[in-house]
Amino acid sequence: MDRQHGVPLLLTSGGVDAVPLRPVTQRGNGDGVSEAYIQELVQAYPACLPITEIDVMFAGPVPICTELNTPSGAIDNFMVTPSGLPVLVECKLWRNPEGRREVVGQILDYAKELSRWSSSDLQREVSRRLKRDGNPLLEMVRAVDPHVDEVQFNDALTANLRRGRVLLLIVGDGIREGVEAIAEYLQVHAGLHFSLGLVELPIYMMPNGDRLVAPRVLARTTIVTRNVVALPDGYAIEEAEDPTNVEEMDPERSALGDAQQRFWAEFLDHLKLDDPEQPRPRAARASHISLSLPARICWLTVYGNLHADVVGLFLSSWRNTPGAYAMQAIVEDWGAVKAELGGSAKLGTVKDGRSTVIDSLPVGSLDQAEVRARAFSWLAERVNTFVNVIRPRVRSAAADYLSRGE
Repeated sequence: MDRQHGVPLLLTSGGVDAVPLRPVTQRGNGDGVSEAYIQELVQAYPACLPITEIDVMFAGPVPICTELNTPSGAIDNFMVTPSGLPVLVECKLWRNPEGRREVVGQILDYAKELSRWSSSDLQREVSRRLKRDGNPLLEMVRAVDPHVDEVQFNDALTANLRRGRVLLLIVGDGIREGVEAIAEYLQVHAGLHFSLGLVELPIYMMPNGDRLVAPRVLARTTIVTRNVVALPDGYAIEEAEDPTNVEEMDPERSALGDAQQRFWAEFLDHLKLDDPEQPRPRAARASHISLSLPARICWLTVYGNLHADVVGLFLSSWRNTPGAYAMQAIVEDWGAVKAELGGSAKLGTVKDGRSTVIDSLPVGSLDQAEVRARAFSWLAERVNTFVNVIRPRVRSAAADYLSRGE
């Protein structure tokens, strides 16, 4: 049975007469409501959305544009808060069966696509949609809050996009139980990094021809946050150094460790990462360092043995984990991945025989400063490119793995 609401009453000033307000129908009789009408209403009057009742963190979004293009389709309304939190709105009338379950899947697809974007990607698509040069996204936000810092805004927006920290709103004129049940289903599933709200936006005709909008929240998700520390095989969280460790008892081994650590410290001075979310590694006392990736037990191994005269990197993971699934997905999509990685990247194998992505460069004696400089320049570019190309693919593949309940 469909959800029922009472009809709003307009009380006259004398309080004697009560006039029931007539709901504006979906029929095409000149005064009906269409999805385009709801979309225009939300764009012009974002305050009609009861966002603070869903997630106060997203309060006060700035409407940017309608029909923002993504690979999964056009987002009906795109907004962003001055703090860099995106808000996506999908407007639907509920007369068609596809206006129920499918709309939830659609807006989730939008969120998934945006999780692969940065602020630069968003700026480009907004500029294209509005047909304006420069950075209209930032300009429109600053029109509301002139104190927004460009660097901080872009960094926050990129981080929020890639973490999937967005507000998804499904807005309709009369949401049915079928969609509410979907929201309740989502609410009990852990691991969501977004907020989802179902907003009913019925519209009533006033006696004088004006319209009354009566927004109400029907359902909303709760955010479940997990902090997981995933360590590659054979690694452990560092503790304070023990002055009686084996290197103190073995001066030769200690000297090698010191030299290797200086090597990595010098390399990290050369390493510039485009992705603000990518954790930087620490200079290790070994022949390799690791960059963690957004999937359980998956990382980039970067190596440069002082005595092997070669530097390189490869994708690593534990078996039977989301990271392993992501690594396999990347291998299976090698044609596209290779084109994005460029250089001398190729498929190889790890010790257990699984396929992975690798790249390496023979450079000569790393004891020589000029050789080291050339090696660091090549390796820094490769690491940054691998992170840019592989990190979002790992995130997406791992999410697919977890959604399958494996």
